[in-house]
Amino acid sequence: ALDAAMLALPVGEPDIETLALFEDLFLLAVPAADPRVDTARVAAGDIDQSRLILLEDGHCLRDQALAFCATARNRVGGAGGTAFAASSLTTVMQMVANGYGVTLIPQIAADVERRDNRVKLLRLEQPEPGRSIGLAFRRTSPRKADFAALGAVVRESVDIAGAPTSRPNKKGG
Repeated sequence: ALDAAMLALPVGEPDIETLALFEDLFLLAVPAADPRVDTARVAAGDIDQSRLILLEDGHCLRDQALAFCATARNRVGGAGGTAFAASSLTTVMQMVANGYGVTLIPQIAADVERRDNRVKLLRLEQPEPGRSIGLAFRRTSPRKADFAALGAVVRESVDIAGAPTSRPNKKGG
């Protein structure tokens, strides 16, 4: 049985309780040949949304990316759009590496997904977009104190790691 899960918030289920842990910021993954320097900050308006590669419908990361690029909603996969969709983030990153487009990637996945030197990751302009990551568990669970302790350890770990593109969530819920 699954007691708890770390996932993107909000969950939207009345029987599930959540504890906010940290903000997971988005990075823009571009082909290494992109002329922008690695330290460049990219404005949302500078993202060529006709080249935006997203996960397929049903993935929360797709919805989060579309929320950031609100104007992309009518173009991605629609008339005039040339963007692709894929079923996994690894596939999306391979498409970026091969020059088919760009994508938004969560910082939490960056270390795994950036192993390909054909891709570079760029920060976005302030306020940097992202998503809340939290711990979810049954509202009736007798282990709430354990989950609160686990949440505190995760928040402390984010603080210690000092990841420049993750912000700890001090609210805790």
